[in-house]
Amino acid sequence: MTSVPHRAEPNRSVPAIELRRVAKSFGTVQVCRDVDLAIRQGEFVTLLGPSGCGKTTTLNMVAGLEDCTDGDILLAGRRVNELSPVERDVAMVFQNYALYPHMTVAENIGFTLRMRRVPRAEIEARVAAIAASLELSHVLGRLPAQLSGGQQQRVAIGRALVREPRIFLFDEPFSNLDAALRVKMRAEVKQLHQRLGVTSLFVTHDQEEAMSISDRIAVMNRGRVEQFGTPEEIYARPATRYVASFIGSPQIELMSGVVEVRDGRPTVPLGSARLTLPEEAGVRPGQRVEVGVRPEHVRLGGESLSATVRLVQPVGPATHVVLDWDGGSLTTTLPGFSRLRPGETVTAGIDPRDVLVFDQETGLRL
Repeated sequence: MTSVPHRAEPNRSVPAIELRRVAKSFGTVQVCRDVDLAIRQGEFVTLLGPSGCGKTTTLNMVAGLEDCTDGDILLAGRRVNELSPVERDVAMVFQNYALYPHMTVAENIGFTLRMRRVPRAEIEARVAAIAASLELSHVLGRLPAQLSGGQQQRVAIGRALVREPRIFLFDEPFSNLDAALRVKMRAEVKQLHQRLGVTSLFVTHDQEEAMSISDRIAVMNRGRVEQFGTPEEIYARPATRYVASFIGSPQIELMSGVVEVRDGRPTVPLGSARLTLPEEAGVRPGQRVEVGVRPEHVRLGGESLSATVRLVQPVGPATHVVLDWDGGSLTTTLPGFSRLRPGETVTAGIDPRDVLVFDQETGLRL
């Protein structure tokens, strides 16, 4: 594919985007507080969280569309709090595409260059290069109404990318697409980032989307960043109970109990069963904890507990089975289609190394 020209290589030792104790209030309502992030040059980072957690407001502060109430925003090491969006050298792709309906694809992509009075020949060359990169060359003469949703999204990306920005900002760009097209667009954006290496900050409430496209994820909750790490770190080593419950589908099962020691090992009694905890959790007898078990770590045929099948949910390549026992419920994920039926009695086992342990009071992982 045709490559897009780049400016000089940035200083990789300086974060592309840095937020230092950034806060934002609207009147008496504090939307973001003490947000600290350092995003490396060329990195793809996602702000993930439910509606109202502050992720879009954080993105808008980076873009310059919102002023921060407190803290500093640095782009390539330069404080930009007082700079306008144009002066920040960022490009943004919005949820609704915001294409001009009376302009062709080529005119939409080249619009910002025309506003900057770039020579016509250069505009045509840059639009052609972007269109080839996004596989839009065959629709350059069409109007937005003549395009599919995925093509319109790519035009919006192309219009932002043709400016050759240092930073690319995405505000839930796939939320208006159907499920199949969202999956396709994730792959396209990830491949585009791999080819061009532009620093990207992406906002979504979809944890599967964040896991599939990000180098690192900042999980936000009530205006704060609860954890910032790779998808693997966020999933396998969640810093808090909130992160553990937000990431993963089906959700992790969390169960409350009090630590006891049996045969020299820390355990938590749950009904007639007793769950052995990982020794590295460092728990003490009498401590109130919540234990978390993900579906893929519940193995049928083990000896930890006896349970009854409540629900069988085939989802194509796997089947989710909900189990009930006198200490609560668990979900296990089995490959392919399962012959289990509701009401059947089964036994299940859980390896202590797979159990996540959280302090019941603070919510922090132990």
